[in-house]
Amino acid sequence: MALGLPLPKQIFGHPWLLSGDDKMSKSKGNVIYSDDLIRLFGVDAARYYVLHEMPFDDDGVISWDLFVEKYNSDLANVLGNLVSRTVAMIQKYFGGTVVLREGAADEGTDGDFKAVATAAAEIVVKKGDELRVADALSAIMNVFRRANKYIDETAPWVLAKDPANKDRLNDVLYNLSQAIVIGASLLAPFLPGTSAKIFTAFGASERTFEECGKFALQKSVSVSECAPLFARADMKQILPEIEKIREAQMAAANAANAANAANAAGGAASGKNAAEKAGEEKETVAEIALEDFEKVRLQVGEIVACEKGEKSSKLLHETVKFGDETRSVVSGIAKHFKPEELIGKKVVFVTNLKPVKLCGVLSEGMILAAEDGDGNFSLICPENDVNSGTRLG
Repeated sequence: MALGLPLPKQIFGHPWLLSGDDKMSKSKGNVIYSDDLIRLFGVDAARYYVLHEMPFDDDGVISWDLFVEKYNSDLANVLGNLVSRTVAMIQKYFGGTVVLREGAADEGTDGDFKAVATAAAEIVVKKGDELRVADALSAIMNVFRRANKYIDETAPWVLAKDPANKDRLNDVLYNLSQAIVIGASLLAPFLPGTSAKIFTAFGASERTFEECGKFALQKSVSVSECAPLFARADMKQILPEIEKIREAQMAAANAANAANAANAAGGAASGKNAAEKAGEEKETVAEIALEDFEKVRLQVGEIVACEKGEKSSKLLHETVKFGDETRSVVSGIAKHFKPEELIGKKVVFVTNLKPVKLCGVLSEGMILAAEDGDGNFSLICPENDVNSGTRLG
């Protein structure tokens, strides 16, 4: 809008991408981050899974097991293996070059194979216009699957045994090259890096959608060495790395949960009254030495500004003056106080806690409060007016 460009007339809001059967949550430690997927499998593999496994009108599901299964079945087996063995056969049987022979006639399943390849572009455009990205990708993968079936139908290794079949073998391998280039051209918007490698391997350039409707556009195809596009993944080898990722996430989740628990009543320190404790087992209280208590810095602070937390309805963000020093404090007391009720109040704070970020906001202290068994909640305030910054104890 700021650039004066036309605004989109249609916006697609996709459903959830679930981790197993549950929503991803940092507190549960079940988030699968794209950075980890890319590091282990490459960016195009991560793109493929998310695009292909997110249905148009239903939630998608991702897990490490499902990702590896899809990676191996579609990318390593269907696409990667197809490209590798086609390049290898052209190099082995024809020194790296096959040609479009004039007057070559279709045999066997050639016609059906070419029809599947040339019809794919129209399907991809239609599914794209309907925002059905997963269906568009499936149509492209069908080209590669049909190419693999074509190899089984024509058995180039059998043709190669009889010199009389040399022309037929050339035609089969040429047909495979053209179908692969068509599929790679349609795949380019989704997996650009992979498509670029395929074009290089077959000495081709990316085709337009219109050109993908035509089968034979290269008069001669010269292939070059192509490293495996997607090396097959062994779950047993990857599992230790996945466990490291999970352990790191759980450690971070446990630390965050502990921090949230410590600030549960808004980061407030609360005490139970005798009536609430009556019926409970006697609490074991650890005794501390005077020098331990002296480590805790309690100061009177004047709240000069207060606002609701942006990312949590439970939090209030206070700006507190301690003498000449001003600090940011985040407390989970929003259910007990409105921001305007706290402005001007002098309250006791713990001021030598290690600063932490709560919901993205720096907290440099902890407000003191008390709550009894009846839900009565009050802040710890000095009885007489004292200067902000005054230390207790």
